[in-house]
Amino acid sequence: MENFDPAAVSTALTGADVFFVLMGAILVFAMHGGFAFLEVGTVRRKNQVNALVKIMVDFSISTVSYFFVGFMVAYGTTFFLSATILSGNAPGPDGVQFAGSGLDLVKFFFLATFAAAIPAIISGGIAERAKFWPQAMATAVIVGLIYPFFEGLIWNGNYGIQETLEATFGAPFRDFAGSVVVHAVGGWLALGAVLVLGPRLGRYKPGQPAAQGIPPSNIPWLAMGSWMLCIGWFGFNVMTAGSLEGVTGLVAINSLMALVGGVIAAVIVGRNDPGFVHNGALAGLVAVCAGSDIMHPIGSLITGGVAGALFVVTFQLAQNRWKIDDVLGVWPLHGLCGAWGGIAAGIFGSTALGGMGGVALGSQIVGTVMGAGYALILGYVLYGVLNATIGIRLTPEDEERGADLSVHSISAYPEDDLTSRR
Repeated sequence: MENFDPAAVSTALTGADVFFVLMGAILVFAMHGGFAFLEVGTVRRKNQVNALVKIMVDFSISTVSYFFVGFMVAYGTTFFLSATILSGNAPGPDGVQFAGSGLDLVKFFFLATFAAAIPAIISGGIAERAKFWPQAMATAVIVGLIYPFFEGLIWNGNYGIQETLEATFGAPFRDFAGSVVVHAVGGWLALGAVLVLGPRLGRYKPGQPAAQGIPPSNIPWLAMGSWMLCIGWFGFNVMTAGSLEGVTGLVAINSLMALVGGVIAAVIVGRNDPGFVHNGALAGLVAVCAGSDIMHPIGSLITGGVAGALFVVTFQLAQNRWKIDDVLGVWPLHGLCGAWGGIAAGIFGSTALGGMGGVALGSQIVGTVMGAGYALILGYVLYGVLNATIGIRLTPEDEERGADLSVHSISAYPEDDLTSRR
């Protein structure tokens, strides 16, 4: 092969990896539209504009916070260098070398979409009664400091936590695509926020054992949000591989099996409730993230099924028995199903149950508990401080009017407002 040019081949392969990771980042970015419409369909009509604006603004603040602070906290890398160095066309100071064709930059984009999922998760729990700007401030702190600190512990091996777990149990904590790092951390942060914020007006009445019903405003919007999330999730999981060389179809089929397992369990345990069905798919996907690269597809099906049932049962317990007014059920969905996924990776990832091994149940339990406890404590402290200083809850009058008019001065259906005044 006289014209074979190894340098050209290497450049082409790097370019292919850039495109691969970029497509993953775009798919996960699209998931934020899913978060938005899932919330739009669940909240009342008077809070739909607020849901859409929150997700877009939170994503933007998250990206800036992660770019300037969070990525450095997690991976020790800053972007205060020339574009020539960042694109990999020239070495940086002290021998710093970014990957060619901007590969490291699209990897940042990909990881930033993960980081921005944390406030998107929290948004659903505190919907309909939270002030706008205090939540924006919380987003900056969470994505700049709280989330990347734990992300760095697990995905970058910071501070020797993973080495300690491996020395103790035989394998480090495994969380391939973020059942715990992203979802459980987001869900347990949300629980802290929900507990500080308190329930919506009229949600619980003295002498009434169950929550007062507030049905979803639009099931089709809710369903569309779920579908958008499900489709984007294959970018979330499969493209976590980070390169064409590392990609595997096992992650795709495991994600699919967990999705359908969650749906089937939710439709049975939830007695055909459409909200449970569409969230059941998400519960299965949340749970499979951690072990999607090592589980057998049957193990993923079981993992998703358990998650779907777990969401339905704990959502009802939280709302009615424990009186936790978590509007979208983000703590059961992301917090508990994410924690289950971390542990399930240690069960169904083992060779004894058809998995690929390289995982230890002890490490999975410790890592999962560590992530949940860390997030709950810091979520409660962060929102507690904001509540004590600037306040995080709308006034009763503004909450009654709805966040659309109170915060944004427009409703989702202004023509209806005009009609009602005639």
